[in-house]
Amino acid sequence: MTRSRTILIVLAVLSIVVLAGSIRFGAIDFSVNDIVTALSSTLPGHTPATLDQRIFLELRLPRALLCLLVGASLGVGGTLMQALFRNPIVEPGLVGTSSGAALGSALFFVLGGALNIGASLYSLPIAACIGGVIATYLVFLLARSREDGRSSIVMLLLTGLAVNALMMSAIGFLAYIARDPQARSITFWSLGTLSGANWTAVQVVAVSTIGGTISAYYFAKQLNALMIGEEEAMYLGVNVNRLKWIILSLNVVIVAVATSFTGVISFVGLIVPHILRMMRGADNRFLIPASALTGATLLSLADLVARLALRPAELPLGIVTSVVGAPVFLYLLRNRQYIF
Repeated sequence: MTRSRTILIVLAVLSIVVLAGSIRFGAIDFSVNDIVTALSSTLPGHTPATLDQRIFLELRLPRALLCLLVGASLGVGGTLMQALFRNPIVEPGLVGTSSGAALGSALFFVLGGALNIGASLYSLPIAACIGGVIATYLVFLLARSREDGRSSIVMLLLTGLAVNALMMSAIGFLAYIARDPQARSITFWSLGTLSGANWTAVQVVAVSTIGGTISAYYFAKQLNALMIGEEEAMYLGVNVNRLKWIILSLNVVIVAVATSFTGVISFVGLIVPHILRMMRGADNRFLIPASALTGATLLSLADLVARLALRPAELPLGIVTSVVGAPVFLYLLRNRQYIF
């Protein structure tokens, strides 16, 4: 058994262990017997679920599963963006995906009532996802060269920074003109939360995360070639411009859909690839599946802390990931503990 396969198995076991803790502990703790009884109540011919069992089945379990999926999507998105930009300090939202989704949600909070679109369960996720898609492709179009229509990595990076700043300015303006309840909604969504998790969100994010991860793995070898340089990758037969479109599209699908249900969650997509490169190097054939498992585990741990720190209240998830992620990232930078 190769070392990469061993690491993947260990990461998979860790994610299962953390999932078990996530579904057991929170504002209400559930014993193993409680969990088994709650799951049994869904089978035909069994006693209907009690209130506590319904809390587990309709709130705790979908939240834990959604957290795993969102963490996996952010981890994979971070790996894809760092491979595309050949830069170890790039995160999934750098090309505007997260800030665009945040702007879409802010527009929904401020204008949703006036446009009478607040009744649907999907209204907020759809608005956020549309915002993420528009912002990402705005970055790509603005970064295109006038001569040959191609987008250099440097231009994408710089254009992404400018578009992110523009989006954040628009969000600040909307928060300034919004009424108090709307401004609070914008603030809480921008901090990231899993409190709105449900089975519909789990199903939608599962399709985007699993499908996007499998698709990303298919392009792992081309990303490995791109890491040595654009011209070198072209000599090896890689259509670099096409690969950029594909990777950006996968990042939008994976990250924008996940973000649309949970809000902006920072640092997961930034530090996960760093940790994995310290373990096994920069081969994307390893990094893509490993980042999915590691991202899922870390975000589940962060969600567990967010629920237990002030229970029965809970901290916004983005606060926990920032408090933990920022010192870890600074430590990695100070000690140059990354491989690229």
